[in-house]
Amino acid sequence: MNWILLILAGLFEVGFAFCLGKTKVTTGLNSNLWFAGFLISLSISMLLLYKATQTLPIGTAYAVWTGIGAVGTVLLGIFIFKEPANFWRIFFLSTLIISSVGLKFVSE
Repeated sequence: MNWILLILAGLFEVGFAFCLGKTKVTTGLNSNLWFAGFLISLSISMLLLYKATQTLPIGTAYAVWTGIGAVGTVLLGIFIFKEPANFWRIFFLSTLIISSVGLKFVSE
């Protein structure tokens, strides 16, 4: 169950990064709404991370959480914000995924 909470926390991390990116490209009320989404996503992500670390090792949980956030945010950048997707970017993104999965398998 705590791995599910950790994955959800990572997805909310992607959500707060996305909202933060949208605040950069909007103005006025829209910008404020995206910022509110950022704060809500950030709060949920931290709460879920806290819950997951009650039974998971903190080092593993934090590394997986940031890995999910990093991979998800880079993918959002590529698909939504039209950032470049060159070989080296995809290569290092793959190493992040492999490392996060590896940590899950070697953790108790």
